[in-house]
Amino acid sequence: MNTNLSSSAPSQLETDCLVVLVLDRSEKDQSEKDQSKKDKTAVTVESSDAAVREAAKDAISSGEVTGKTFETTLLHRPAGLKAKRLLLLGGGKARTFSAAELRKLAGAAVRTLKSKSIRSFAFVVPESTVPASQGVPAIVEGAFVGNFDPGYYKSDHNEKDQKIDALTIVVPGNMQANAHADAKALESAMQAGRIVAESQNFARDLINEPSNRMTPTVMAERARKMAAEVGLNCETYGADKIKQLKMGAFWGVAQGSDEPPALIVLRYDPLGAADKVHLGLVGKAVTFDTGGISIKPADGMEKMKYDMAGGATMIGVMRAIALLKPKVKVTAVICATENMPSGKAQKPGDVQIAMSGKSIEIINTDAEGRLVLADGLCYARQLGCTHLVDAATLTGAVVVALGYVNAGIFASDDQMYERFANANKQAGEKMWRLPLDDEYKETLKSNIADMVNAGSRWGGAIFAAMFLKEFAEDTPWIHLDIAGTAWMEEAKPWIAKGPSGIALRSLVEFVKGWGA
Repeated sequence: MNTNLSSSAPSQLETDCLVVLVLDRSEKDQSEKDQSKKDKTAVTVESSDAAVREAAKDAISSGEVTGKTFETTLLHRPAGLKAKRLLLLGGGKARTFSAAELRKLAGAAVRTLKSKSIRSFAFVVPESTVPASQGVPAIVEGAFVGNFDPGYYKSDHNEKDQKIDALTIVVPGNMQANAHADAKALESAMQAGRIVAESQNFARDLINEPSNRMTPTVMAERARKMAAEVGLNCETYGADKIKQLKMGAFWGVAQGSDEPPALIVLRYDPLGAADKVHLGLVGKAVTFDTGGISIKPADGMEKMKYDMAGGATMIGVMRAIALLKPKVKVTAVICATENMPSGKAQKPGDVQIAMSGKSIEIINTDAEGRLVLADGLCYARQLGCTHLVDAATLTGAVVVALGYVNAGIFASDDQMYERFANANKQAGEKMWRLPLDDEYKETLKSNIADMVNAGSRWGGAIFAAMFLKEFAEDTPWIHLDIAGTAWMEEAKPWIAKGPSGIALRSLVEFVKGWGA
């Protein structure tokens, strides 16, 4: 999708469709003395262009347009406008509106218009609620996410290909003090938003692939190709290297599959980066998870192709930071494998020796993600990483705790968590911190080994995080359990059913914060 900026008056833009937000600016009556007063409702068009306001006037005065979030009203041949259509898009309450809502609304605009075979449109930045510096990248990111189509294996996909080809973002044209600098800054913000959005869709594309087309080997090839395109160093290794490194936990999962595993290492080492900080991004990439000998129920198992979402996310993050160029050293370690039942597969009761030397009693072979991450975290530390973040579709328990809305965050270091929380807020992704109290460590005990890989069903997401903490050791570490949010169970107004790309934006903001 081509993207460009315009500071022209919205009414003067020649476009297939002009998209303008409509917000509810009703104010609650704070007076307790006069109960007869009712809430005042004021629906406003978020553009200072009088012609745009006039074109929307009748639809608003009729009560048809209320400003409710994701409400769409499409007007054809709007009077006084050069646009062929005017889309009034509801943004909800003005007092709570932010760049996060704007991002979703941009996606909703794309999904609404492309379903009508409209190929280009212009989106007016709601200048009174979100600064253009925030609004421009939010619109770009949301539009690209909304434009993603997961159905490319359908035989009629090319015939029904409905994608937006061009987006114009309309910014305020009254920046007089330093117009050139302002325009340059907004152009830079737009390009940064595009990089993040394309990287998010790159990760979603990896996650969307069926497991017969996204094996560990193919995943390594896709990472290597991407790295060559953006200037990253990429090393990929197979079973021999995994055994040489004594990654017994990783190999324990991989040994049951005929598909060879892949250890993917991506390195970003810019000139001028501080020596004292080396970020390590570790991703779980189980390209298909049957559960192994502790096999999963058949119902819904087809979705287990997305069990590599954490690894795909980290690959996407590395693509983004290679192009954004923050001044901080980053290494990503992605452990890719299948988890299959076979005569070679590990069994409940087996003991595996992790790369760190810790012994693990395998209680449940379906608790495999923490095993590959254990060796991934250890290897990242061996490579010199001073701060660690891992991402994984790790537990069903986090879905029980947080549903399909929030991802779970666990952190061993409060200062590092605050950094990530600030980045997460900037990115507009929903996550919730869960505890890592020492009392939970009791559940890791094994009679035969240093620890078990699965414990009680109660607090299962916390148990998994406590397990990983043993391998991060004293290195500041954050764990993101994205099991409930990495896959959209149903289509939303702003995003298709399927892979979401969750955590990529937060991780990119997190990395940028270290390189500021």
